Amino acid sequence: MPLQVHHMKVNKEWLEKVSEEVVDPERRIIDPHHHFFVEGGGFPAYSVDDLISDVRTHNVVKTVYLQCWEGYRIDGPVELQVVGETEYVDAIAKRLSTVGEAVKISGIIATAELRDVNSVQTVLNAHKASSKLFRGIRQMAAWDSSEDIMNTPNLDHPMLYTDPDFVKGFRVLDDMNLVFDAWLYHHQMRSLTKLAQKFPNTTIVLDHLGTPLGVGPYVGERDEVYTEWERELKELSKCPNVNVKLGGLAMPWNGFGFEDQDRPPSSDDIVEKQSLYYHAAIDAFGPSRCMFESNFPVDKCALSYHVLWNAFKKMSAQYSESEQDDLFYGTAERVYRLD
Repeated sequence: MPLQVHHMKVNKEWLEKVSEEVVDPERRIIDPHHHFFVEGGGFPAYSVDDLISDVRTHNVVKTVYLQCWEGYRIDGPVELQVVGETEYVDAIAKRLSTVGEAVKISGIIATAELRDVNSVQTVLNAHKASSKLFRGIRQMAAWDSSEDIMNTPNLDHPMLYTDPDFVKGFRVLDDMNLVFDAWLYHHQMRSLTKLAQKFPNTTIVLDHLGTPLGVGPYVGERDEVYTEWERELKELSKCPNVNVKLGGLAMPWNGFGFEDQDRPPSSDDIVEKQSLYYHAAIDAFGPSRCMFESNFPVDKCALSYHVLWNAFKKMSAQYSESEQDDLFYGTAERVYRLD
């Protein structure tokens, strides 16, 4: 069951109002976070052709697909229907490699319900058997008490990652040496810190910088949210098994409102309004545990792919060459074992 979202759309004519020369066009990039969506859901449709068109604007050589409820099996045991997503993306990846595309999908993060303790092992084994690209799962915990905030389905509290049944299921993931992607809101980060402390040998990835909220009750509270977000992020960074994805801040619930402007933001606009979040995360975790992400097509509702990665390149210019290579390539390659 996908997230219930306000309808989001990509307006290509609007995005074309801002066009930029590509910064540092030769820099190698792994985009460790993108989706595919079919027409008709709450999210904008995004096909493999759309991905190819976007990644060609920069030197993106590998990608990692992140779960988004697509391609599920429509029959068979209910708990195994999620394995269809791995099968669906594996087929796309094989097709890309057959036609010789420069970019290749090199990793798949699928999903499983870890609270279903009795089925976790079976589901994870089925994912693994379905694709050599399978690297782990994401089970989202994003939840807020406000009706103005988008909530994860089948969740009615903010503490999924400390739920006793979830922890039991997570132990199976830990035993299988799989990666865990986490998505939650800024005020939930402490639950992820507790999980990471409990499982110090599991590679965990915090998605979307921990999503500092800026809509609903958080409108006008940006400074207060930032203070709480930064404090919790620093605490989480003390767990050496946790890595962070730098991106996702153009989603509507971050509250920057880019999608409602007459013109989309330029890379300089992104740097001006958001760079403090990126630098705070890099300072806390270090470049070797940080990776830039597109989160397309969700963030494409607010800006284009070439503008987003230009912003990343401008933000990272102050770091050394090896640090920049980690941010754009090395961290993702290590974390998702893409070599």
